[in-house]
Amino acid sequence: MWFLSRIGAGLILLATILITGLAFAFSPSQPDASPTDGLPAGAQATEVTALADRFPSGRVLTAIVVLERSSGPLTSADNAVVTSLSASLKSRAVPSADGKAVLLPVTLPSRESVDEIRASVRAANLPAGLTGQVTGGAAFGRDIAAAFEGADVTLLIATAAVVAVLLLITYRSPILWVVPLIVIGLGDQVVAKLLPWVARLVGERTDASVAGIVSVLVFGAGTDYALLLVSRYREELRRTPSRREALTAAWRAAAPAIVASAGTVVLALATLLAAVLTSNRTLGVAAATGVLVALAFGLFVLPAALVLLPRGVFWPLVPRVGSADPTETGVWSRVARFVGNRPGAVLLAAIAVLGVCSLGLTKIDIGLAQTEQFRTKVEAVTGQETLSRHYPAGAAQPVVMVVDSPDLDAALGTARTVPGVAAVLQPEKSDDGTLTKVTVQLTDDAGTPAADTAVKRLRSALPDALVGSQPAADLDERTANLRDDRVVVPLILGVVLLVLILLLRSLVAPVLLLVTVVASYAASLGAAVVVLRTFFDQPGLDSSVPLLSFLFLVALGVDYNIFLVTRARDETSARRDTRAGTLRALAATGGVITSAGILLAAVFAVLGVLPVIVLTQIGVIVGLGVLLDTLLVRTIVVPALALLLGDRFWWPARPAVPSPTTASPAAPDLADAESR
Repeated sequence: MWFLSRIGAGLILLATILITGLAFAFSPSQPDASPTDGLPAGAQATEVTALADRFPSGRVLTAIVVLERSSGPLTSADNAVVTSLSASLKSRAVPSADGKAVLLPVTLPSRESVDEIRASVRAANLPAGLTGQVTGGAAFGRDIAAAFEGADVTLLIATAAVVAVLLLITYRSPILWVVPLIVIGLGDQVVAKLLPWVARLVGERTDASVAGIVSVLVFGAGTDYALLLVSRYREELRRTPSRREALTAAWRAAAPAIVASAGTVVLALATLLAAVLTSNRTLGVAAATGVLVALAFGLFVLPAALVLLPRGVFWPLVPRVGSADPTETGVWSRVARFVGNRPGAVLLAAIAVLGVCSLGLTKIDIGLAQTEQFRTKVEAVTGQETLSRHYPAGAAQPVVMVVDSPDLDAALGTARTVPGVAAVLQPEKSDDGTLTKVTVQLTDDAGTPAADTAVKRLRSALPDALVGSQPAADLDERTANLRDDRVVVPLILGVVLLVLILLLRSLVAPVLLLVTVVASYAASLGAAVVVLRTFFDQPGLDSSVPLLSFLFLVALGVDYNIFLVTRARDETSARRDTRAGTLRALAATGGVITSAGILLAAVFAVLGVLPVIVLTQIGVIVGLGVLLDTLLVRTIVVPALALLLGDRFWWPARPAVPSPTTASPAAPDLADAESR
């Protein structure tokens, strides 16, 4: 292969540097955020936002300054500060009924202005015992943005550190780990510069959460491909003195499984194009782009770098021609013999473990309020809690209704009678007078089940009105996520099953592999629910988490099964024996796949460094799922099924009989070694 020659490898590395430079030079800026980012075009909250331009107030952001004296009514000194702040912020003070608090609604030009309001409150020299906080929709948006400030650097450093340590442990070489880390890190930066182009293609900005997930996926997938390729390269170096011939043989042996793995992930991610939430579609395109770049860097840039390096890069465990294959005497050969001796018993034990982990599904709860979106207490959350003690909880982020002006009086009367409505405020007519905007305060905080119920009741009672703003947007997003779950999950399963059928030319094995991955997902989700409740005090999952976790776990879980089963098929063909081929494949791939799985789980766990609940939940679920899939499903369940079924595992295909000229060199059969 030309790209593994000295000249070809040099050209590949030169082209990589050139492409990377172009990506950095011509990466466009992110498009401005829209209030309707992520929501379906036909959602009522989207339509209300679009109609805002027809009103004098336009599209405004509102923050709420909450001043409270918890020990008793506000003092004269407190009221003096309130009057001063009200004048400086150009806001009208609204005292609470109990006299212990006052709120100041402030209209802002941008979310960044929240920082100025908070600075004004801190500079107001509040009397002792009087506290001041800034909450409301603009404040929540600002605190979310602040959580991601510097996140790209933090996440990159944490991910690179985790990958470096695990590669060092895996390769047991002070030199070799540097090569894949540099290659994958370079690929990750190229993907980061491509994300704005993805945003332009999809029509929605790729925020820091998308960038974080994609970065973790690039590092995880790229490292998996590197581990598989380097493992086969090490095997071939024991057979041939030529580094180029060894790497060529390793590339030809590993490339089909790597391409099949990446193709499965990309096609699974592409199913998100069927989602109605544009945020899901954006993540699908962005993540698929990341995996394709990781594939290109893993299959071409990494081999080009390796072929230019001497055998000494593996120091101190340099593979020599004719040296013993450690898979024949290592821990994974013993695991293979253990599974081979008792396939039925170990299969039942593994199923029992998966069943116990799945019990956590009985405690699952979907949906988080806005105050539950952070792992740490931010000011928007503490301010909302303060506000809720003295005002209706929905006062910080009210519902906005748009009605035809002739129907205004009837709509106002109906809205006041809806359960869950605390107050109906002053209406505002559109510029042409045909529409009227009505602000409605709910008794409950946005994102809570009670607020969702109130929004549904408003829409039901006023079918000709449009009900929007943050509480309605939260409901519309959850509704869209449920729809996407019903549509995308079957598509993911269908795509993965089709890829496995085409790859293995079998029906039984693909169905069984898919069932094991789904079982692994159920077990990981159940276990994650218990972990999140126990250690993170999180009572529920965000509505977007189940679909994204399912997507990543099914696609990535099938990866490891593809690595194992394609090797088992090759070994079975070489030996004309499913049992011997499966045991040999488990022994040969056990180390590299386990290393890859542990590394991928650790990389996803890095998402927990960001103080946003959604990313923490995805990291925990995917991390636990990958570990279960790597250490239990791929190690015990799949090999045990293959051993129990024998040649029927490959039905309707039969293991091919290789010709003497094409058969790959086979290591001694584990079953034969055991009998000897």
